[in-house]
Amino acid sequence: MPRDATLEDVARQAGVSLATASRVLNGSTRQVGRALRERVEQAAAELGYTTNRAAQALARSASDILGLVVHDLSDPYFAVVANAVVRAAERHGLSVMVGTTFRDPEAEIGYVATLRAQRVRAIVLAGSRIADPRVTERLRKEIDRFQSTGGRAALIGQDLLGVDTVVPDNRAGARALAVSLAELGHSRFAILTGPSTLLTAVDRVTGFTEGLASAGLPAPLLIPGPFDRDGGYAAAERLVALMSGEAGAEPIEGAEFPASEVTCVFAVNDVMAVGALAALRAHGVDVPGRVSVAGFDDIPTLRDLTPSLTTVRLPLAEMGRRAVELAMGTAPITAEPALTEVVLRESTRPLP
Repeated sequence: MPRDATLEDVARQAGVSLATASRVLNGSTRQVGRALRERVEQAAAELGYTTNRAAQALARSASDILGLVVHDLSDPYFAVVANAVVRAAERHGLSVMVGTTFRDPEAEIGYVATLRAQRVRAIVLAGSRIADPRVTERLRKEIDRFQSTGGRAALIGQDLLGVDTVVPDNRAGARALAVSLAELGHSRFAILTGPSTLLTAVDRVTGFTEGLASAGLPAPLLIPGPFDRDGGYAAAERLVALMSGEAGAEPIEGAEFPASEVTCVFAVNDVMAVGALAALRAHGVDVPGRVSVAGFDDIPTLRDLTPSLTTVRLPLAEMGRRAVELAMGTAPITAEPALTEVVLRESTRPLP
């Protein structure tokens, strides 16, 4: 006996996302363009799809709660985003329930399932995706289940989950930073890379390396470490050991030049850069006299840092506000880039 058509079947036949099909067929107030609406309605008619009235009723009875899932609220990046999400949600009459995953993808999937069970109105996910397609697909399916009952979702991160997304322009920002630092006269760089499984870190390393290549410079030394302050501290300590020729220092594979020639360090986020500055200071390495240091994000705590940190500015508060508008249907459906800006400060100096 053939099974009844599902919303997923309709979305597939119409060539649209599950979220768009749900908006058309489950009574969402979110506007969908006429052409897309007609494609969805035609696919539903061809497949004999019957709208799930119970699911619509459940969606309409959703609580006045917006669920926010972030990686780490102690990271100023996510603190700024979360503050903006709370303020934007208040304008929609919503309270915010926050879950912190500590970069555990299983915890993220679990939070989405829990929020779906609690019938929250919308979900905003903030944070990098990881380089594991199986985990990404599981999270995507969990979000699809939430949206199929009329829930709404938006993402700040890589556009991989089939929902409206604010996309930090990590690669282009890092590329522009590399070019700016090369223009200061630097030619030997090290990158404190963060984890190779985190796509934000990978995008920033890739962009920075591309920028150096475009300037005709050799590939940088890559030193991995956790995506936090302590990771930056440990990675910088390793670099210092290599620069000084310390016995037992683990060499860097594929290095095109010795670590002693490094004049500039790029940490792939600001909290790693803060840790790196602390390590360099602890080991008596002058910044920027001996080594220049740059980060990425422009978190608010940089205002009190000495020397002030060169970085790439992301519009963090605007990203949080925009994600809420996308989730609530008051902004166009999109995968929207969050543009970056290179900000040169005292932690980097021009070379003669």
